Amino acid sequence: MHQIIIIGTGFGAQAIALALIKQNITDFVMLERRSFAGGTWKQNRYPGAAVDVQSPLYSLSATPYPWTRMFAKQAELAKYTDDMFDRFNLWAYIKLNHNVIRSVWDEEAQSWQVDIADQPSLKAQFLINATGPLSTPVIPNFIGKERFRGTHFHTNDWPADFSLHNKKVAIIGSGASATQVIPAIVDQVKHLHVFQRTPHWVISRPDMKFPKWVQRLLNKKWFYFPLRAAIYWALETRVIAFKYFPGILRFVGEWPAQRLLKKQVSDPKLRAALTPDYTIGCKRIIMSDTLYPALTKANVSFHDKTDGIGEITANGVTTSQGESIDLDVIVYATGFDATDGLISYPVTGIDQQTLSDFWHDYPRAYLGTSVPFCPNFFIMTGPNTGIGHTSAIVVIESQVEYIMQAIKAVRDQKCQSIAPTVEAEASYTNFVHSEMENTVWHKGGCNSWYKSASGKVIAMFPGFSFTFRKLCKKFKLGDHTLV
Repeated sequence: MHQIIIIGTGFGAQAIALALIKQNITDFVMLERRSFAGGTWKQNRYPGAAVDVQSPLYSLSATPYPWTRMFAKQAELAKYTDDMFDRFNLWAYIKLNHNVIRSVWDEEAQSWQVDIADQPSLKAQFLINATGPLSTPVIPNFIGKERFRGTHFHTNDWPADFSLHNKKVAIIGSGASATQVIPAIVDQVKHLHVFQRTPHWVISRPDMKFPKWVQRLLNKKWFYFPLRAAIYWALETRVIAFKYFPGILRFVGEWPAQRLLKKQVSDPKLRAALTPDYTIGCKRIIMSDTLYPALTKANVSFHDKTDGIGEITANGVTTSQGESIDLDVIVYATGFDATDGLISYPVTGIDQQTLSDFWHDYPRAYLGTSVPFCPNFFIMTGPNTGIGHTSAIVVIESQVEYIMQAIKAVRDQKCQSIAPTVEAEASYTNFVHSEMENTVWHKGGCNSWYKSASGKVIAMFPGFSFTFRKLCKKFKLGDHTLV
């Protein structure tokens, strides 16, 4: 029996683990389903993988770090993760190859039982899900996909040391992962077929390598934390456009994106296919100076929605216009189940109520973190905690503040469990979706992964990140039931 079980080892898990250690709570374990720890940036090894938030802000606030560039690449992010494990001795709490298959609340014992594939079950008073929203890859059910005799994989499962040299490759998808992969592999492959369902707005990526002297400064608190604050407040202003004054988006977003497209793509037909018909920001904005030049290369064939995947054959793809394309490799850059499939294992709470039933209409949670019938259960990066304008870690660390106060309330009140009331959760959820109606994610004219099957925007918080932090920091004991 542990006091706390954390499911996952990515940034969300690391953030809550550091907070627990700071409060001298050390009776916890971190369960990792894979054979290695670290979450997204250890798993996503595809060529070109990099973060799209400035590195000094896309890092835990616990300590400075000497980043080598403004937008860190996967290898450096993976190293950062390992450095955090080493620096704070988090390895001692991690259990690898522990794939959670279900979790059940024991009302009599006031604890969670966590069942693990091919391992003994574990129990804990508190259960924190930190698997993250981008952990369950999705591959659409294309006709015939099981017939393909070549190599095929999702970008999330890119094979180690896999060579694309002189191969005929198709990449299906045109979102964030695809736009990083395409420029990284275009000069390796014999021919690249790019299948785009919906175009994205693309803006320039202001990346830079930091000189050694800047890296040394980044390791100093007096430099690092003011820089984080400056980046934070600069990015926070984006919400003004995303929610309050959408006309600003044309000036600071669409017009620069159109100029970049016109500058880098001379073919009017290709340029038209790459031009979105929705407001910038409705879907994730892509930052890249290399995507468009890659798409114009002689060894690239571009297929828009009028010439999409008809079916997958043993030797490749037949397009919807009837063209047969021979392929050696199919890469699925088709995203993740980040809304309806937010938690991949069944969760059963009080009176056998299940989280999947509660989320039947759409995922929802108090502060995006807790639900009424699941005492002592917390969801890192839960419903409506995504952020489209700044670092996700800002929101993660806000959730940590709420969770730590909830745990403290149980201890201070000499109780065993805590959960939000039905009324408090409903009030918060109504507030979120009322505020969402004014945002570009709701009325920007697109269908994105930000939305669940219900059509509601589930991935994003509809406002400033400091508003969310204030809500988390101001713990309301009256919004909870303690037992």
